[in-house]
Amino acid sequence: MGGHSHWSTIKRHKGAVDAKRGKIFTKIIREITIASRAGGDPDANPTLRTCIAKAKEMNMPADTIKRAIQRGTGELPGVNYEEFTLEGYGPSGTGVLLEIATDNRNRTVAEIRNLFGKNNGNMAEAGAVAWQFQKKGLFIVEGSDIDEDQLLTLALEAGAEDVKETAGGFEITTELGEFEAVKEALQKANIETAVAEVTFLPQNLVKLDEKAAIQMLKLMEILDDQDDVQKVHANFDIPEEIMEKVAAAE
Repeated sequence: MGGHSHWSTIKRHKGAVDAKRGKIFTKIIREITIASRAGGDPDANPTLRTCIAKAKEMNMPADTIKRAIQRGTGELPGVNYEEFTLEGYGPSGTGVLLEIATDNRNRTVAEIRNLFGKNNGNMAEAGAVAWQFQKKGLFIVEGSDIDEDQLLTLALEAGAEDVKETAGGFEITTELGEFEAVKEALQKANIETAVAEVTFLPQNLVKLDEKAAIQMLKLMEILDDQDDVQKVHANFDIPEEIMEKVAAAE
């Protein structure tokens, strides 16, 4: 199974753990604030609308969402975040792409370099890894009782680029311009999505053995826990039987 779909699902289950909730709230608030720079009306700002939906999924209070929007639009004072990407390599040469939002670039770069170095990875020069990823819309539909033909027809007619069956359900990808249309079509059909986001998807995958898989997932979690890292993307592929063994050992 591909790196991103694995990691999106793992992160979603992690989000249910109360110990992680504060850190997840902080990252979502930052996403909302940044998205609000383009306008505080979610009806006219699809990125903000997606961020708010994610916040509500995590049961974030409405007042917290409102203040994050107001900081982004300038109605309230707030931190000025700089957005950029950092690149690196993980175990077995896997490519790692990080989306960063920080108020101190030098501090963040130094911390990320240190995390890579201590966890079987290393930082890469700009452009060394990014070319292996494309920005796409991604939906993950979980469940074994889904009508494959119905989902395929619905998604493709709404503008989806591809629909793939996975071990736990289906993965739908779209071009950026078709993301909202496919999202709306799925919602109207009452099809629940475990993941619905615009993200960087790997164009080629590196298959990992058990040892490398354990190292890779540890690196992903450590990078994801860093305060200024908004999203972590990687092009690893962990066979299902190894993934089950790793999950059982945790």
